[in-house]
Amino acid sequence: MTSLRKAFLLASFLSFACFGAASASTLTIAALGDSLTAGYGLPRAEGLVPQLEAWLRARGHDVSIRNAGVSGDTTRGGRARVDWTLTPDVDAMIVTLGGNDVLRGLSPQKAKANLAAIIEAAQAKGVPVMLVGLTAPPNYGEAYKTAFNNMYRELADEYGTALHPNFFYNFFQGLERTAALDRFMQRDRIHPNAEGVAVVIKSLGPAVEDWINQIK
Repeated sequence: MTSLRKAFLLASFLSFACFGAASASTLTIAALGDSLTAGYGLPRAEGLVPQLEAWLRARGHDVSIRNAGVSGDTTRGGRARVDWTLTPDVDAMIVTLGGNDVLRGLSPQKAKANLAAIIEAAQAKGVPVMLVGLTAPPNYGEAYKTAFNNMYRELADEYGTALHPNFFYNFFQGLERTAALDRFMQRDRIHPNAEGVAVVIKSLGPAVEDWINQIK
């Protein structure tokens, strides 16, 4: 084997080794959720997962966020697919579920039990979890609203998970509600548009950043 050939093979080996080491250091996060996570109604690059990943990478974090959002999914649906979401390469998981439970008037107690099972499945595999909460409207009465709104904090306290209390935290800050809906929501008034997703990430991004700094 010529010296030139040996040098080429050595350079190729070193390049591969460095690439493998860099890839191994990437934090892989599964984002388990519904249409808010899936990016319903948006071009792929403008959804929550791509925007959040880009935000974190721009701040120097070597992360890969896997979109495990299914439009229309309830907490029960998330519970049914959590095991195959938690593949061996998943290092952490964000859970944003509950919105469709509310839209269908499903029991907050059952939603809480489903979320607990999701957390338990992750913790059984050593995967840390961040819960992202939502708030219920008053349609179903104060008792329903209170039970639903409180379940995320109660679960976070019970299982020691990270918590971002409200997906739409500060979404309406500085704007009258109707104006905010017109500007940041799609026509259905349920799903954020691309600009609305960016507003969500203004509060969600720092929360996820703090969390991943803790679990690295």
